[in-house]
Amino acid sequence: MDKSWMHADRRSKAYKFGVEAFLNFAVENLLTTTHIRCPCVKCVNLKLFGVGIIRDHVYFNGVDQIYKNWTFHGEPWEATTNASRNVEEDDGHSRYSFVSEEIDMDDNDFGDFGFDPYEFANVIGDGDQPVYPGCRKYTKLSVLVKLYNLKAKHGMSNVCFTELLILQGDLLPEGNTIPTSMYEAKKTLCALGLSYEKMHACPNDCILYRKEYGDSTNCPTCGISRWKEGKDSILKEGVPAKVVWYFPPIPRFKRMFQSHETAKSLTWHAARKSIDGQMSHPADSPSWKLLDDKWPEFGNEPRNLRLALSSDGFNPHSSLSSRYSCWPVILVTYNLPP
Repeated sequence: MDKSWMHADRRSKAYKFGVEAFLNFAVENLLTTTHIRCPCVKCVNLKLFGVGIIRDHVYFNGVDQIYKNWTFHGEPWEATTNASRNVEEDDGHSRYSFVSEEIDMDDNDFGDFGFDPYEFANVIGDGDQPVYPGCRKYTKLSVLVKLYNLKAKHGMSNVCFTELLILQGDLLPEGNTIPTSMYEAKKTLCALGLSYEKMHACPNDCILYRKEYGDSTNCPTCGISRWKEGKDSILKEGVPAKVVWYFPPIPRFKRMFQSHETAKSLTWHAARKSIDGQMSHPADSPSWKLLDDKWPEFGNEPRNLRLALSSDGFNPHSSLSSRYSCWPVILVTYNLPP
């Protein structure tokens, strides 16, 4: 597909036709007109919008010219040498294991960013790059993770964080790899995040406002409004009464199998043997064996994941006077060893 329009004048016909061709390409491949990543220079594929809003963004803000391979919009990935990087350390431990311990990502910044294994591999490459020539203690990735953790912990604004990055770059020796803006830091760190979806729900838990109910304003079952009611009993249109946060499990399963050590642990149950005849793992249970007998095709593949579903409510604000509560629904992977 011709992409020369991305460098054309935004007032030109070439740019106009290019934008329409891009949007048609995205809709045909993604089969949606409402949840498409916006490639403008401000959103840089981090946010999802409808076709109309994306068209406005691309005209007013301009298209991100670095985005040469439209992988988020249905174009096949062009493999590079970085894509084939092994993301494991020589001792078998995952290079990104420290990330889950250190980073505290801001949902508003990274919540909508999807997982691409090749992009993830490129980010892991930053884990080998020293923050400045000769530095042995910190890498570019580890410094960014620590700095961003401070930003999230202390509520630092994006402008303040950008100024901090600039100051850090000036303090360190020449040749340092500290990014000079929040935008550059986002581009590096966003590949570490995993996407989620916010779905509006009926306050009585009858339906989710998606698919055929996506445009509904009232629940077809109980008739209650989709929108939140204010103190003056006036509906706040556009403010949902209830929201479900959905974390798609497939990208997370892919991330697990990308680590050599974790992938080996996921098939551990197939080679183990019960030593004392006692149940020390779910693989020893009658339910596990019943599943193997009932669906032998599933049971014969040790990489197939066996999941447990659990849920419980808790008060996230640690205040007994608060009526707010969360009910996370958690998938537990039984394949892993104790």
